[in-house]
Amino acid sequence: MYFYDIFDTPVGFLTVIADENNLLEIKFAHSNCNKNPNRITSLAKTELYEYFEGKRKNFTVPYKLTGTDFQKKVWNELLKIPYGSVCTYGDIAARIGNKNAARAVGGANNKNKIPIIIPCHRVVSSADIGGFAVGVETKEILLNIEKNNSGPA
Repeated sequence: MYFYDIFDTPVGFLTVIADENNLLEIKFAHSNCNKNPNRITSLAKTELYEYFEGKRKNFTVPYKLTGTDFQKKVWNELLKIPYGSVCTYGDIAARIGNKNAARAVGGANNKNKIPIIIPCHRVVSSADIGGFAVGVETKEILLNIEKNNSGPA
């Protein structure tokens, strides 16, 4: 059974989807589903609100990653990027042992089903901010939230 919650944020509506034990997906849109929250969607919603308010830098909601081994390797590396920091696609490629895989890192970021919590928005190109599946404006908002709240707690 899947559980859903939908809520408004500074980047528009988010839909969180979970099973009984794990967050499975965050969608940047109002989904055509009825709200059916559980403890996981409620925790995700609370933690995301705290993130947008600049009060949360790390997430505790349990989640389940689904993807290829390469994608999971990239996503796990993204978790090591500190709040308020950025790195390049090439940096991530080098960290996972394949310095020539910058484009593939971008592809893995695009397939990330748990954005914000798995912080793909913290990865930029060597020339500019880079792309973002739901638009560069959203990426800029997320980076600015972190920039404005990255001082000492």
